[in-house]
Amino acid sequence: MPYTTAKDGTKIFYKDWGSGQPVVFSHGWPLHADAWDPQAQLVADNGFRAVAHDRRGGGRSGQPWEGNDLDTYADDLASVIESADLRDVILVGHSTGGGEVTRYMGKYGTGRVAKAVLVGAIPPLMLKTADNPEGLPMEVFDEIRKGVATDRSQFYEDLSAAFYGANRPGSTVSQGTRDMFWLWSMSVGIKGAYDCIKAFSETDLTEDCKKVDVPTLIVHGDDDQIVPIVSAGNKSSKLIKNSTFKVYEGAPHGLAMVPKFAERFNEDLLAFARS
Repeated sequence: MPYTTAKDGTKIFYKDWGSGQPVVFSHGWPLHADAWDPQAQLVADNGFRAVAHDRRGGGRSGQPWEGNDLDTYADDLASVIESADLRDVILVGHSTGGGEVTRYMGKYGTGRVAKAVLVGAIPPLMLKTADNPEGLPMEVFDEIRKGVATDRSQFYEDLSAAFYGANRPGSTVSQGTRDMFWLWSMSVGIKGAYDCIKAFSETDLTEDCKKVDVPTLIVHGDDDQIVPIVSAGNKSSKLIKNSTFKVYEGAPHGLAMVPKFAERFNEDLLAFARS
C-alpha cells in the first residue's frame, strides 16, 4: 500500500483499490481507514477507485507531535489527492472526517472535487457557544479528554456502546463490532487522539460549508449520541448549497458499520456516486 509525505514530512498511509472515478474516504475519530473497508470494497466492486488514508497520529501513518488540527488534516488530504493525481473526486467523510473534507474544500476549493458525502459529520461546529446554543458544552469534551488521558482502553470500550447505539433497547450490534472499534482506537497514539478532541469540537467550519459548491449528500442519524443532529446535519444542510439531507431514523453515529443501517447507506452512497 502507498504512502504520501505531508508538508511537515509526516508519512501518510493510504489504501488504493480498483479503478475508475475516485472515491476518497476520510474516517472518524479515533479510528483509521479500515473503518471504511466495507464501503471501499463496495465502490471498488462497482467501477470506482477507492482511496482511504489513515489520519496522522494513528494507524499506519506517522505520529508527529504537532499538526493534529483540521487545517493540517486538510493539508494531508490534499497531499493524498495530489500525490495520487486524483481528479473528479467524490469525497466521503464521517464525523471528524466530515470536518476534514469540508475544511479541504474550504481551503483548497473544489477544482478536483465532483461531489461530497458527509456522514454523521461535525460541521459546522460541535461546541456550544453564544452563536451556537445547540452545541455541546465544553464539559462534555473535557470528559472525553479525561477518558483518553487516564484510561483510554476502558474509555474506548465504553464509548463503543454509544458510538454504535449498542446501549439502546433492541440493539443488534455485535460484540465483534465493538471489539473492532476498540482495536482501531488503540492504534491511535495518545497525543494525536487527545489533540484531535479540540480539533473536532472547537473548529468552526461555518465559512467552509458556505464555500462548498458541489452536490453534497448529508446523512445523519437522529439518534446520534456522539455528534447530535441538531448542531450538525440540521445546520450544515442549510449552509451547503446544492445539498441533499437524509435523516436515518433511529440511526447511531457509526451507522455505516451497523448492518441495520449500513445496507441503506450503501445503497444511498452508490446511487449518489452514480448520479
